[in-house]
Parts: sequence; C-alpha cells; structure tokens
Amino acid sequence: MEKVINCFRKNPDATTRLLCFPWAGGGSIHYARWGNLLPGSIEVYAVKLAGREARGKEPFPKSMQQIVDEVVTAVLPQLKEKPFALFGHSFGAMTSYATAEYLKREHNLEPVHVFLSGASAPYSETRKNSPKRSALSDEEFLHWLSTIGGTPPEILANPEILKLFLPVLKADLHVVEHYQCTTPESPFLSCDVTCFDGKEDIPHDLQAWRDITSGEFTVKMLPGSHFYLKDSSNEKVILDLITKHLETAEIDYL
Repeated sequence: MEKVINCFRKNPDATTRLLCFPWAGGGSIHYARWGNLLPGSIEVYAVKLAGREARGKEPFPKSMQQIVDEVVTAVLPQLKEKPFALFGHSFGAMTSYATAEYLKREHNLEPVHVFLSGASAPYSETRKNSPKRSALSDEEFLHWLSTIGGTPPEILANPEILKLFLPVLKADLHVVEHYQCTTPESPFLSCDVTCFDGKEDIPHDLQAWRDITSGEFTVKMLPGSHFYLKDSSNEKVILDLITKHLETAEIDYL
C-alpha cells in the first residue's frame, strides 16, 4: 500500500479514512499534510500516482481504469475495515468518481461522503465539449497554464523544471480526456455529496454531479480561480466542512 498511498499520520484508532486524489500533474503532499490538520478521528490517505514523486521512474498511467485498479487493489482491505470518504480536485474529482463507481459496482462498497472539487461531471455536456488540452504544443500549453493560475511562476519560468512537469501533466490530462462514461440511469450512491469550486474559475457543471446520489447534494463556492483550494483561508473552510460532515457520518454509521 505504501507505494500508492502517502499517509503522514497513521492512526489505527481513526473512525473514518479520507482517500484523496491529486489534480492533474499533482502529487500526494498537499493532501497528505491534511492528516496533520484534521482531527485524529480522520486518517488521510493521499494517492501517489505513477510517474511522480518516489514513483518518478514508473510509466504514467494510460487510462482511468488503470488508476482505479491500482488504487483499489492497494486499499481495498482498509476500505472494508471502516467507513471511508473520497476527495478529489479537478482530475482528482474524475478519479474519485471512477473509483466510487467501481467500488460500488464490483465490491458493493460505498463511501460515507464524496467531496468533489473544480470539475464538471465526466458525463456532462460541459465536460464532453471542453477543449482537449493534452494535444496542445508546449507553448500553447504553457499559455493555458498561466491563465488558470495555481502553477508557481518559478516553474513556468524554468525550462529544466518544465521538462519534468509538462509530461506528467499532459499524461494526466490525456487520461481524463479519453475517459468516457454515461449519465447514471439512477443514482448508484446513497451518501451525501459536496461539490466545491472557485468563483473565478471557468464555469463547471456542478449540478450534473447530483445524478450520482440519492443522498443530500450541496455546492459550496469559494473565492478564487481553479486552484482556490491552495489558499489557506479556503483550505480551512474545506477542512472544517470535511470534519463536520465526517463526524456526523460517523454518528450515523454507528
């Protein structure tokens, strides 16, 4: 499991696990540190994908199913052991969805809450009609990156770092751009779903996520653009809401 999951604070006494999926090109550190910020009742599992961090020499994932298979294989015993929730931003929202759908279909396992951020539902028309970024030239790609924000200027200005950064980002975008799924005929989850987004980001079809659950569906808009969740004040809002929802879910589960 250690190859796929980064857990800063292992806590066998935690009542709930939060499985977090990175954004395109992202690593596990941003979410792993949440383990030190959330209460001890929540143990954070941050997903480490191939092709980055300690797995930098491994080939990038080629498909969404490859990512789901690897993550589920790594953590299935832990997910069967106690309640769990999912969190994903942008590309991570897509992998969260794909993982939740697979867990329900193949193992009849369901999270107690799903947190989705910064992305339209993968089956929405907004998502289907969105531009394909992975095929852009490096120059066009860098221009797009600079417009959405969130990438440190020192990375964009450093050719050597860009040689390492661009391939992983494009590989992740290639995965999500070729991920196809249909609108659920009926909700396959019964847990609550919370969507977050930045008010200044490009508009996403957040309401389409409602189709995945018969539980409560909530949208929370926060100030900022695509990487609004990196802002410390926004992060506090997100973590407070996660804590509130998961502590409530623990009571309901018991």
